Amino acid sequence: MTAADTLSLTGKTAIITGSGKENGIGAAIAHALARNGARVAINYLSEATAPRAAKVAASIERVAGKGSVIVIQQDVTTPEGTQKLVKEAIKGFGVDHIDILVNNAAWASREPVLTATQESIERTFKTCVLGPLYLIQATVPHMPQGGRIVNIGSVASKLGIEAVYGAAKAAMDALTYSLARDLGSDGKRITINTVMPGPVLTDSLPPTAEFEMLKEGLLNLTRAERRFGTVEDIADSVLLLVNEKSRWITGECISVSGGITGN
Repeated sequence: MTAADTLSLTGKTAIITGSGKENGIGAAIAHALARNGARVAINYLSEATAPRAAKVAASIERVAGKGSVIVIQQDVTTPEGTQKLVKEAIKGFGVDHIDILVNNAAWASREPVLTATQESIERTFKTCVLGPLYLIQATVPHMPQGGRIVNIGSVASKLGIEAVYGAAKAAMDALTYSLARDLGSDGKRITINTVMPGPVLTDSLPPTAEFEMLKEGLLNLTRAERRFGTVEDIADSVLLLVNEKSRWITGECISVSGGITGN
């Protein structure tokens, strides 16, 4: 069996932003990639998350072995922060390239949209749109042929809910489609896709009154099974997209939600 007939990522190096919480989508993605042979850089922002990021790294090492993971605290909403993240990942693994980038870090305000503050609106767009763009700029010069970029979006961009967050994720959808030609036509064959999770019960989706109102409606929109998604559902879809098998898939925004497609 050749490498192209497997999901092996042996020898690949990956950065996954927002991956420092053990019950989060980013951590699940890091686990999936590491289990299949990739070296993974865990990224987190706040000092409060440091102990959790250490637990994520320890759990990955137990499965994938020593040298499979490093932890990097860095703000990925600025050009300076993204440049530092890439440099630290390259130095930490002793390599000269990054094969896989997963833009998973996200932030959303729970404020009503008509009274949302400038600070919360700007933070949402910085984290969900500008940060991924800056990190793509910082990473692509270090990507070899066949590099993979996966943006973690949201079905909120299609459902007309959570207006500010949904708008930011819609901008990410447009960025993915627009960048696909630039990244694929320079001989490097880099692909870029967006995975759009439906509701997944993590720290990012607390049981607020607003969510409780949406809950039944979202469940009714699923088609595969009447349940919310798991972090593993999302991680497995990313694993497929960062593999060589996905070489002819780019510029796509793929709903990974049990069939919630929106408009």
